[in-house]
Amino acid sequence: MQLTDTQQAIRDVARRFAEQEIAPHAADWDRTGETPRAIYCKMAEAGLMGVTVSPDYGGAGADFLSYVLAIEEVSAADGGVSNMMAATNSPVAVAIEENGTDQQKQDYLTKLTSGEWLGSIHLTEPHTGSDAAAINTRAVRDGEDFILTGEKAFITGGASSNVAMIAAVTDPEGGKKGITTFITPTDNPGYMVTRKENKLGHRTNDTCQIRFDDMRVPASDVLGRPGEGLRIALSKISEGRIGVAAQAVGGARAALKAARAYADERETFGKPLRNHQAISFKLSEMATEIEAARQLFMHAAQLKDLCQPCAREAAMAKLFASEMAERVASEAIQIHGGAGFLNDHPVEKIYRDVRVYQIYEGTSEVQKIVISRFLDEMDL
Repeated sequence: MQLTDTQQAIRDVARRFAEQEIAPHAADWDRTGETPRAIYCKMAEAGLMGVTVSPDYGGAGADFLSYVLAIEEVSAADGGVSNMMAATNSPVAVAIEENGTDQQKQDYLTKLTSGEWLGSIHLTEPHTGSDAAAINTRAVRDGEDFILTGEKAFITGGASSNVAMIAAVTDPEGGKKGITTFITPTDNPGYMVTRKENKLGHRTNDTCQIRFDDMRVPASDVLGRPGEGLRIALSKISEGRIGVAAQAVGGARAALKAARAYADERETFGKPLRNHQAISFKLSEMATEIEAARQLFMHAAQLKDLCQPCAREAAMAKLFASEMAERVASEAIQIHGGAGFLNDHPVEKIYRDVRVYQIYEGTSEVQKIVISRFLDEMDL
């Protein structure tokens, strides 16, 4: 696929930023579990915190393909930072721009695109995973406000974000049409971080359990119209899956880069590892899988930009890319031998970071269900 000059420029800006501002510090941030908040302000200065948002609100006004190309570059430097970038860009900022009132856009968008604020989406609950419609969080009308009660789980940026996009049931008898989305600051009394998760990977962002303890939210914080919450929350599901595919490609690319460098430096039986056919073949297969995954997510992103259906292509991209990333990261460790099992080398961290891509934004099993629904329509 040929990129436009603008798409190449955004990708190149993201790559330079990731290599200069994130990659040199990622291992330290991973060990401490702390990422400086200033990094997101710097990302915003580079145009990465509102890639598709209109310039009227401080965004770059670029297309979706440019956004996922930028996600790939940031993910190649660190998965956790790319995840905070993704949550803030889409769904939060994009959902506000597409569904918000003029006041909501003024209140939130400029702060998000400037990096001053970060966003989080609150959909998953402790008893739900892929079944988004089964949420229990309730929002009960009380005069000009709603009172929110319930719990959310696995919330990226639950503690560090400033604005939360929350799905809650407003009409228990309404089924999928009884869910409403709210957009509200996280300093709202009643917003409680009950647990910060200790994770295998993505340690550079916080993942939390959140409780809404009779949290009072003004009716003006309803995003869109009451009853449209599930539609709003899930309307970006294909875009989210394409973004995860891009993250997976970024992580896999970093693993391949590290493995190639090690294979050039390490000598066995009188020659560099890379000169052994067994290793060169591994590297060749890794490179091929990465490129295949990249083409899948780029194709899906292009369909999205053309306003064409892309649910099947997004599911295929996420399924293949996420499972590919674990295979490539595993092979990278194998090429390193025992050294790859130590955190002295980046492949250990990369392996931990890429594992989650098969889980969030719909598990691999869910992607297979989605793809299976299109089998009869495919020209085989």
